[in-house]
Amino acid sequence: MTPRVAGVLVNGLLLVAAVVTIAPLVWMVSVSFMAPGEASAFPPPLVPGQPTLLNYRELFAHAGMGRYLVNSVVLTVAVTLVSLSFNVAAGYAFAKLPFGGRDRIFKSLLAALVIPGQVAMVPLFLLLKQMGLVNTYGGVIVPAMASIFGIFVVRQYALSIPDQVLEAARIDGASEFRIFRSVIVPVLKPIIVTLAVFTALGTWNDFMWPLIVLNDSDLYTLPVALASLSREHVQDNELMMAGSVLTTLPALLVFLVLQRYYVDGIMLGSVKG
Repeated sequence: MTPRVAGVLVNGLLLVAAVVTIAPLVWMVSVSFMAPGEASAFPPPLVPGQPTLLNYRELFAHAGMGRYLVNSVVLTVAVTLVSLSFNVAAGYAFAKLPFGGRDRIFKSLLAALVIPGQVAMVPLFLLLKQMGLVNTYGGVIVPAMASIFGIFVVRQYALSIPDQVLEAARIDGASEFRIFRSVIVPVLKPIIVTLAVFTALGTWNDFMWPLIVLNDSDLYTLPVALASLSREHVQDNELMMAGSVLTTLPALLVFLVLQRYYVDGIMLGSVKG
């Protein structure tokens, strides 16, 4: 097989994979603009006969999606900022600050990665209940304050920072906090943005834990609210697709805006790791 034929074959397969991946998303957007019942026809139409915003108006006017959208945005921003603060600080400490038992503690954290998150849900829920955080956003934020994966990623990236840079800053009289703020954080910017994208998308799309810890419907996030709405409007395909678009679009926009930093972080991390 010649290189030209191989290139055409590979690009063709990638094109087919892209179409298979994107087609359901495109149809989801198309159905969201259809009139009620139009998507239930056989064969289902690919484009709306008469595009309408009725489904989106219904979501915000009667289903209360505006409140759930605000809830998701507030919770995602809070979790991302808090998680980044702890993960970056802890990752830098495990990489560059000597303290007793540092390596043993880090190895213990890595060992915990093999434990499925579902195993810890019951004891975590009981602990949060004792703390009075059930049915509050604190019950969602506190468990996400630090992640083993985030600490590991930041530590591996921070190991590439020369010790001479830190020693020079200390000789110049800079405090440890000043070194962290002015030297470490700018160097770690690519991996911080990458971790922010991971954390924000994970929080935005999280369904199971908010469903468990939040009982008040006024506190629901978009995925939980959409699942609750589907039980009431199981036959309203167009309304459900509009809700899915509302849930997917913000996460997609965040990824597209930060895509360049995200790719840079992945590439640099793979080279330095």
